[in-house]
Amino acid sequence: MRAVLVAALVAAVVHAAGWFVFAKNELPADVTGEISYLSYSPYAPGSDPKDREPVPVEQLKRDLGVIANVSRGVRTYSVIDGVDEVPALAAKMGLNVIVGAWIGDTEERDRHEMETVVALAKKNRNVRSVLVGNEVLLRGERTVDEMMAMIREVKKQVRVPVSTGEIWYQWLQYPELAKAVDYIAVHILPYWEGVAAEDAVSYTIAKIEELRKAFPGKRIVVAEFGWPSQGYNNLAAVPSATSQAKILRDFLAEAQRRGIEYNIVEAFDQVWKTNEGSVGAYWGMFDAHRNAKFSLTGPVADKNTLWKAIVAIVLGTGLTLLGLRTRQPNYGHAMMFALAGHGMAAGVALALAYPFENYLNIGIALTWAVGFVMVLLITVMTLGKVHELAEVLFGAKPRRLIGDTPALPLPASPPKVSIHVPAYREQPAMVIETLNSLAALDYPNFEAIIIVNNTPEAFYSAPVAARCRELGDRFKFLNITCSGFKAGALNVALQHTAADAEVIAVIDADYVVQPGWLKDLVPHFADPTVGLIQAPQDHRDGAESPLKRVMNAEYAGFFDIGMVQRNEDDAIIQHGTMCIVRRDALERLGGWSTETIVEDTELGLRLYEAGYQALYTNVRYGHGLLPDTFSAFKTQRFRWAYGAMQIIRKHWQHVTPTSRTLTPRQKFHFIAGWSLWLADALGALASMMNLLWVPMVLFVGVIIPTVAFTVPIMTAFAVNVLHCGLLYAKRVRMPLKEVPGAALAAMSLQLTVARAVFAGLVRDRLPFLRTDKGGNAKRGRENPAKWETVFGVLLLASALVLELTNEDRITEMSLFAVTLAIQSLPFLAASAMMLIERFQKSQVCGAVQPAAVFGLESAADSMEPSR
Repeated sequence: MRAVLVAALVAAVVHAAGWFVFAKNELPADVTGEISYLSYSPYAPGSDPKDREPVPVEQLKRDLGVIANVSRGVRTYSVIDGVDEVPALAAKMGLNVIVGAWIGDTEERDRHEMETVVALAKKNRNVRSVLVGNEVLLRGERTVDEMMAMIREVKKQVRVPVSTGEIWYQWLQYPELAKAVDYIAVHILPYWEGVAAEDAVSYTIAKIEELRKAFPGKRIVVAEFGWPSQGYNNLAAVPSATSQAKILRDFLAEAQRRGIEYNIVEAFDQVWKTNEGSVGAYWGMFDAHRNAKFSLTGPVADKNTLWKAIVAIVLGTGLTLLGLRTRQPNYGHAMMFALAGHGMAAGVALALAYPFENYLNIGIALTWAVGFVMVLLITVMTLGKVHELAEVLFGAKPRRLIGDTPALPLPASPPKVSIHVPAYREQPAMVIETLNSLAALDYPNFEAIIIVNNTPEAFYSAPVAARCRELGDRFKFLNITCSGFKAGALNVALQHTAADAEVIAVIDADYVVQPGWLKDLVPHFADPTVGLIQAPQDHRDGAESPLKRVMNAEYAGFFDIGMVQRNEDDAIIQHGTMCIVRRDALERLGGWSTETIVEDTELGLRLYEAGYQALYTNVRYGHGLLPDTFSAFKTQRFRWAYGAMQIIRKHWQHVTPTSRTLTPRQKFHFIAGWSLWLADALGALASMMNLLWVPMVLFVGVIIPTVAFTVPIMTAFAVNVLHCGLLYAKRVRMPLKEVPGAALAAMSLQLTVARAVFAGLVRDRLPFLRTDKGGNAKRGRENPAKWETVFGVLLLASALVLELTNEDRITEMSLFAVTLAIQSLPFLAASAMMLIERFQKSQVCGAVQPAAVFGLESAADSMEPSR
């Protein structure tokens, strides 16, 4: 526990230092005196100018009272919705007003706006100027001649200066416009120009000087200058609360020093401004609830950094202590997990902060909620991988493995072993090879029962029966019809087991066993608490073809990494073939369960729940055959994943905190193991959701997934890559060049596992699906990776389209594209597996057929259920 506490403390200090280092603290120029003008739109959250609902006078008064504390004047943009009341109300608070007429909607609206601003200018002495239109030429809603005509019309009727607000380059493009106005009301918004925050003020000053040279002697007023506090970057321009504060304060100080007339956009955040992209709502010096975002003097810091850091550090410490509470890690293991826990906690804190730093509508809120749940699940699953990685790399060597401890001698009267070999429509030659290996066992006291079930064809059964007769009385042959799939056949075999047999061993019909299998392992049953001994699966045809080579590499990782680690906590997964079970324990538990299609794994869990322990060896005592095809490979994994869901349904109560049937460490491993199936389902679901989101981003303009939602996916992928590469190098006896093939095979099963998980959540009794081996696969024309290929291509194409259309180099867009590309890999891995299979088949046939290579013709295994 000391290592855990030290690691938690060190990681917390490192984490806190990271927040401190990356915190954006600024010391901009102090603002002395009042701000000249602030743009004012009176719409509060929940209101929109499109609704055409008058703003209550009391709200106008409150808003103007807030503005009067920091500014000498306000600029308005229209006269509708009660804004025409602003000049009179502002006069009572000592505020000057630049009244604006909104031009460009309809001629009727233009006429109303112009007549009203003229009236306001005549009536209110605090109206210092009139602006006819706002960026009308930029929007292309009126011509320059039309604008000059309207400006001249207003000028004739008022005594105050008249102009129109336009971007700086519009004034340079239409120099004749400058002749029609009393002064140039220029908008300079460095964010929209993609200017970096540190260059924003100098860029603005440069544009003012450029206008002065173009229009010597003309009065120039910066009618809009500002910087958003939130939203996506635009090229080098990155919005933030601290950069907004620094830029505005530095500009105000420079404007005062140079005598520049100006108006700051804007007073209050305007939530309704969705037409201005992600930053539209965040230009205010005050937030939408009329709270100041920053002070005008002294240092400036992000107000949310402190609480985000506290949440992240507390969460990181909690994850560290919770994740390692049942472990006894050394310092290296504990430190690696603690640092990873704090790193993931920082991501969770950032995701949690999103609704507190952004204005949400119902759609965005629901999107955030789904994304946040995804981040939590990804965090848990990623830390599970990190735990195993750290335990293998830095932890103690395995201590419970049979084979790493001194061999136990065979007792003088060895217990009798009954070996059960279920077979359903298996190739006779393959089964006979299995029988021959059993006959060669170096063990004096065993029987073998071969159960050919639900196989009426004599082609399959007759040769096997004949070989059993040749091998003598030790070999019993049963040809039965039963229900309950493989479990049903094994239960029948149990009924025909010799009365004096104390141990039941099970192998698949394709397994060739080593002579020392029983001699080396059965003596461990001398310990009455041992209910199960499991040896790993391996395959004798792993080098037969490229496809089988990558499949074999994928299997090896589980048996040399995952099972070894689980064994240290007595939490292995019983996986059927090469398992040896204490008979009285099996009978006490009611035999093999027919309520699941993974009767072996389910029995192993029941043995643990009944108080037995299990032992494991990673010595290869038997070698079977790999699935014949990629389709068969998928079928097998579907069965395993679906069976896991059945087990969760039936045994979830045993992993709850209050249950005493399993130890805490056993609970940890079974939950972690089940979560890996769920991780594939979650990954596929996240891919589908992101794929559906792409057209919303491209064509509707909805929010791009934030960094807090995309980076965890990329982090999880990076951890998976490290987990695979480092642990294979550490534990699995194979050339490193074969590790990418193992990763390819593992990734290719994501959609298959996802289908199984979702099927298991809604259906409880799917039929047993046999895995074709030994040349049993039937030829079909369906492409086994069709849907994976479709989704993979769509995801990769979407990533490419997002990147190519990202002209503003929005960071969130680029990260989203990278995320989509990463999410395409498991689907494209299935396509690669299919191509490997097609290529090798076409090579065997003598000539490469393009149709076969690209999956237009393919082999699919039989998914015919047993009866």
